[in-house]
Amino acid sequence: MVDTGERRTRRKSTTFLLVVAAVAVLLAAFTRLLGIDGTRHMVATTALTPYFTAAGVVLGVLALLLRRWAVGTVTLLVAVVLVAAVAPRAFPDPRPVGVGREVTVMAANLLVGKAEAEAVVAAVKAHRVDVLAMQELTPAMVRDLERAGLDEVLPHRHFLDEPGGSGSGIASRYRVSPRTLTPPSTLRQAGALVDLPGRDLEVLSVHPLPPVVDAGPRTWQRDLAGLPERELDGPVRVLAGDFNATLDHVGLRRLLATGYVDAADETGAGLHPTWPSGGALWPPPVAIDHVLVDDRCPVEAFTVVDVPGSDHRAVVSRFVVPAP
Repeated sequence: MVDTGERRTRRKSTTFLLVVAAVAVLLAAFTRLLGIDGTRHMVATTALTPYFTAAGVVLGVLALLLRRWAVGTVTLLVAVVLVAAVAPRAFPDPRPVGVGREVTVMAANLLVGKAEAEAVVAAVKAHRVDVLAMQELTPAMVRDLERAGLDEVLPHRHFLDEPGGSGSGIASRYRVSPRTLTPPSTLRQAGALVDLPGRDLEVLSVHPLPPVVDAGPRTWQRDLAGLPERELDGPVRVLAGDFNATLDHVGLRRLLATGYVDAADETGAGLHPTWPSGGALWPPPVAIDHVLVDDRCPVEAFTVVDVPGSDHRAVVSRFVVPAP
């Protein structure tokens, strides 16, 4: 028979563990809700918002079942606020029927040229990609892509390939003209005007410096702030690539507020992770690769594609560019 003192000790221990877990969830929640990307640890925490949201719901319900009313009520209320921000990504948004030209854009981080070129070209063919935005494009990778037949399906190009992880490029089914769409950045971000029949399309291969480097997230914040806003009277514009940011990071949310939509979010695939690929459980998979589409373009489809050799999954979106 358990005596009263032992029961009290167990109750105190349970309460202590619940409080510690609740504090961790609440700190993560307020980091997201207040838009604080101050340190690399905060940025990493914000990227895990969907996980903390689920943990908050479970923890809140558990605390209420154990009659820890204060802990359970506060945790569950905050978790519900997060659910309201995160859950809509899993459901498609209503959108009009597109009238214009369908375009398919694919973005792929090639992991310093280690991705299998044949797999990249196969994905381009399978999804009938019109424009391919590449990050971490190396000279060796360019040669591998040529041998794999990329030129046969996407003959036009604007490549800024470099050794290491700083190169990028755009390959297209249609003619392209180089465009400078960002201020100088640590990693190169190729921009181009794609000569679509009927209406031009600006495409940027996005790749800000990762925020979790030892120097902190300042460069990442500057790179995100340098991405071009949507211009109402300008060409239709698409930003595609490895943003090193999720939909919970304030820099990406500010960019979306200028007139872009996230293709994954629009189609109910906003919680599909893109990094790291390969089924790894640590670090927890997150969605940091995106296709941001001018909100004048109805998004028809979005999918993620495994690319052997890369630690990122490619993202593919089909949308309609309206006639002028």
